[in-house]
Amino acid sequence: MLLCRVSAASHALARWGGRSHRAGGLLRRAIPFSSSRCCAVDSGEGGSAKGQYRDTVLLPRTDFPMKLTGQKLLDRELEIQQECGFANLYSWQRERKAKKEFCLHDGPPYANGDPHVGHALNKILKDIRNRFEMLRGRQVHYVPGWDCHGLPIELKALGELGRSGLSPLQIRQKAREYAEGAIARQKAAFQRWGVMADWDQCYYTYDGAYEAAQLKVFKIMHSKGLIYQDYKPIFWSPSSGTALAEAELEYNPEHVSRAIYSTFPLITLPPKVVTERGKLSTVSVLVWTTQPWTIPANQAICYMPNAQYSIVKRADNSQLLLVAMERTASVAAMLGTELESVGTFTGSQLEGGVCKHPTIPDKEVPLLPANHVTMAKGTGLVHTAPAHGMDDYSVASHFKLPVECIVDEDGKFTEAAGPELHNLSVMKEGTDKVISMLKESGALVKEEQCIHSYPYDWRTKLPVIIRPSKQWFINTASLKDKAKEALQNVRVLPESAKGNLLAMLDRRTYWCISRQRSWGVPIPVFYHRDTGEPLVNKHTVSHIAELFREKGSDCWWELPIETLLPPEVLQKAGPVTDYVRGEDVLDIWFDSGASWAAVLEGTSEADAYVEGKDQIGGWFQSSLLTSVAVRKKAPYKSLLVHGFAISERGEKMSKSLGNVVDPDTVINGEKDSGLPPYGADVLRWWVAESNIFSEVQIGPTALNSAKDSISKLRNTLKFMLGNLHGFDPLTQAVDPKEMHYIDQYMLHLLREYSMKVTDAYSEFDAGRVIRVLQAFITRDLSSFYFSIIKDRILWAEDHVKLVDVSTGWIKSSSVWRRPGLEEAVEGACAIRDAFLSSIPGKNAAQYNLTIAIEPSLLFELMESLQEEPSSTSSQLAELMMAARVNLTSQLPRDLPSDALLNHGTFLINLEGGVIREDSTYDIAVVPSSAARCPRCRRYTAEAADCLCPRCQTVVSQAGHAP
Repeated sequence: MLLCRVSAASHALARWGGRSHRAGGLLRRAIPFSSSRCCAVDSGEGGSAKGQYRDTVLLPRTDFPMKLTGQKLLDRELEIQQECGFANLYSWQRERKAKKEFCLHDGPPYANGDPHVGHALNKILKDIRNRFEMLRGRQVHYVPGWDCHGLPIELKALGELGRSGLSPLQIRQKAREYAEGAIARQKAAFQRWGVMADWDQCYYTYDGAYEAAQLKVFKIMHSKGLIYQDYKPIFWSPSSGTALAEAELEYNPEHVSRAIYSTFPLITLPPKVVTERGKLSTVSVLVWTTQPWTIPANQAICYMPNAQYSIVKRADNSQLLLVAMERTASVAAMLGTELESVGTFTGSQLEGGVCKHPTIPDKEVPLLPANHVTMAKGTGLVHTAPAHGMDDYSVASHFKLPVECIVDEDGKFTEAAGPELHNLSVMKEGTDKVISMLKESGALVKEEQCIHSYPYDWRTKLPVIIRPSKQWFINTASLKDKAKEALQNVRVLPESAKGNLLAMLDRRTYWCISRQRSWGVPIPVFYHRDTGEPLVNKHTVSHIAELFREKGSDCWWELPIETLLPPEVLQKAGPVTDYVRGEDVLDIWFDSGASWAAVLEGTSEADAYVEGKDQIGGWFQSSLLTSVAVRKKAPYKSLLVHGFAISERGEKMSKSLGNVVDPDTVINGEKDSGLPPYGADVLRWWVAESNIFSEVQIGPTALNSAKDSISKLRNTLKFMLGNLHGFDPLTQAVDPKEMHYIDQYMLHLLREYSMKVTDAYSEFDAGRVIRVLQAFITRDLSSFYFSIIKDRILWAEDHVKLVDVSTGWIKSSSVWRRPGLEEAVEGACAIRDAFLSSIPGKNAAQYNLTIAIEPSLLFELMESLQEEPSSTSSQLAELMMAARVNLTSQLPRDLPSDALLNHGTFLINLEGGVIREDSTYDIAVVPSSAARCPRCRRYTAEAADCLCPRCQTVVSQAGHAP
């Protein structure tokens, strides 16, 4: 059986050409050694041995510098960008023939400021993937864009001027100029970072063609009944003077509210409560709210139908209060008194109860059932103001309650709120006054501070309110199921982000898309002067879209209405003087969310959308909803959600904390702070090696680490380039089957490496690529391969070529993984480890090694590396790095007394486990008796000052006199 296994191994080795007589290097066949002859070395005035044989040694030669610093680094980076045609790379790859296209749709950064490290993280991450796809031979579709409309740009453009006295067209002109300046600065930075794109063909949301495509989406959605006008509560920003969508909010978890407990006296007891408990004296419903200013707008008090409620009596003043039984203990603690239950019943028994409003005389409010009531806080009875709460509005819609707005666009009480409240800011003095009114009426039970999460305007960083307004909405409730179904076919990285996206879709029943500003795409609607009825249909929107395409959206204000309305519509609508054009613009999330329609023409879906985690509720969602509404499918095949750039202390970057890292400073340095110029490569490396699925830290530590990593890589590349000097792949490359086993083994390792990095790049995990690269360079190349073959490439005039790479990505071959190759080299390495452990800290080249293996599969494998019993130049000797290797079936009995002995085992697994053997080996190590060769420095010469046989052959054939 043993002989069968050996034969099988030999047959496997023979199949991949593993014969030890093919002992040439990677580039040319080995030169046969001549008979050994000794020659004296000239050590006189003619020069040293080193000088005499300098011309016979392949010293590394390359102009590649190991490192560049300061201005030289910056100059060289710019030279490379210029000489290598970075500006033309994108157009070049678009023109070449390719079987497949890779489309990464660029989420538009906002054109309202200078480039920052968040931009760098996002743009470089995208560029890494695009370049990978380009190297794989795919045609990359990547069109950079900018989100150009919206309030922040408008505010910054107007500055201290404000809007007073300026026409919409004047405001728009200033905003456009500001946006164009920001775009120019950001674009220049993106180009400096080496981002591959056609920078002359970007998309901008203020372009007429883009706006026309956006209106086409609006038209289709409106024709399907998905866009409608309604009067309902929306998030309103008094500081911005406009409606906001959920995606434009930031929730401040440390917001402080003046929460109150207030009573609403029951003037009509619920009939079922009276029947069961008999006649009760005065009972008051106890409610809790964090927004006291909404009390004047109260229209009802809601209860949970299935919950248990109690009428309790205060021990300190005998007052009767109605509260949820589950909340009784916490209410008692809040009041600082005991509460005695005098009656308990279910919520459904509260039907028919009516309360007196605490601040408005003669106003009555009913008790109503509602499913949104919870027992997490408060009293289990919820104050309901339909004008100022989403759930409250739902109750009002069901029970036909009035929805009266008593707060204006500036966040102040209107005249309808009464003379005491009129013109007071609801979040400030208005709250003070309402609490005072409750106290005067005897309804205030307690006031307390409540720290809780509260929505803020993400631009002004100030609190928002909820107030009803006539706005335009998208009915996302009817789109949710289709959107969730479309997401099932989308790959999301990380997977947890999909859950967040689905959860946000669930919470979103409608999307307010109208904004009360000038800088944006006008909502293409006309209103009847007298009735206020909107005039909008597919004919009007199509006509306006074409005007926008031709003239840009400024024409909405420039052209007369009779030009904006198509003739066929005017014939049916009546006199043009009966209509006025609308003044609202579209939400910028609708602007950017429709980018697929403007940019991906001819492309069914983008292969990837890549943005930060804030876009889960923003661009990812608005793009999905608009695409599903129009095309019934998602606009992307995959989503990558990355984290934010933060300081090295884990803090969010802010100017007030002084921890903002400017990418321009990273590249060019800063004299005042002492930061050196790192260059664009360090910035890109920082992005590449980061774990982009979490928050990404940046600072001196991270940047210095990136710089050191690049230096180590450059050192390896310098070594490789130096040893490849003069190499001609057309005439000097050889077939892998002709290579030494260790060279073939490196191709095997390189194939594994290429598969790992290809998989990592495909997963947008450049950090894993960096780790695999560094491990390959450190472990497989520097510590292993280069140390073993250094003698061959330096002294024996054999170059080394790791892989035949044509233009493009690594072309690894399955034939590089050959049966028996891995076991032969790794078996030799196991023996080498035993050898080196026997001489710790000593030079292996000074020792002779005897390897004894009984007839076995392992012996056959080692014999394939050295056919002769003893050799100084076999592949096995090269792997061992010893002066001489003797391969035998048993150790000789006449070993010298100073011989070092060791033994070990090696498990061989071939043919998928069909051939499996655990072989043993013994080794003996003795100092070499040979002299050190003055040329190759190996201990293989017959005498001092003599060349070894190998060097004699090389020198004589190179035409040098010995």
